[in-house]
Amino acid sequence: MQKMQENYNFQKDSEKIRRDHEHTLVIEGRNAVLEAFRSGRTIDKVFVLDGCQDGPVRTIVREAKKHGSILNFVGKERLSQLTQTGRHQGVIAYAAAYDYAEVEDMLKLAEERGEDPFLILLDGIEDPHNLGAIIRTANIAGAHGVIIPKRRAAGLTATVAKTSAGALNYTPVAKVTNLVKTMDELKKKGIWFVCADMDGEPMYQLNLKGSIGLVIGNEGEGVSRLVRESCDFTAGIPMRGEITSLNASVACGVLAYEIVRQRMQ
Repeated sequence: MQKMQENYNFQKDSEKIRRDHEHTLVIEGRNAVLEAFRSGRTIDKVFVLDGCQDGPVRTIVREAKKHGSILNFVGKERLSQLTQTGRHQGVIAYAAAYDYAEVEDMLKLAEERGEDPFLILLDGIEDPHNLGAIIRTANIAGAHGVIIPKRRAAGLTATVAKTSAGALNYTPVAKVTNLVKTMDELKKKGIWFVCADMDGEPMYQLNLKGSIGLVIGNEGEGVSRLVRESCDFTAGIPMRGEITSLNASVACGVLAYEIVRQRMQ
């Protein structure tokens, strides 16, 4: 039974890997990966053959740590699942389709527009189509940027760019190591946070004006406990049907436009 579970888990991982590199730039080989780092390209993940410790590999590991890339030491079988050329030399990297911004860029954008900051924070959105749709909504609703966590979340793949319908060219997206820490730092700058929660106070009864961060949770589990506890309010969306939950990108759109409505008053 345990062996069957291990095989099932490996199959799921392999399917996810194939989906990932269908929509992300895959860089293979030691020189190519090093050149990508030195050129300033944003590298999301690096996969290194476990036990490989020669000079070039150590340099790649050092560069990955310096740039905050997710570093994975894996076996030969895993690299075989990742490779597209068969000539990976023990190193494969995933590069973002678009460069990430900094959170400060979003605050500066709000200042340039003479507006209170309006940010959208995503707590573990894993579906690239949802991420792209949210970036599109963020742009149309006038948000100054989208913040995503580094781990366990979709990054800026080509699928995200396509789904955003061009909004990724205009809406800054920042990737942060710790969402709660980022929220704490933004609170010191006068931003308060509201998260989507089906048990929250009806959104029409909340004051959503001023400097605000809208937090949207994972497609299945919603907003995590620590992130929810860091929010100032929880907002519920009135539901009148038999189904009691919305797609994450739809929920983001509904709440974002309640913020827009209140700002226009």
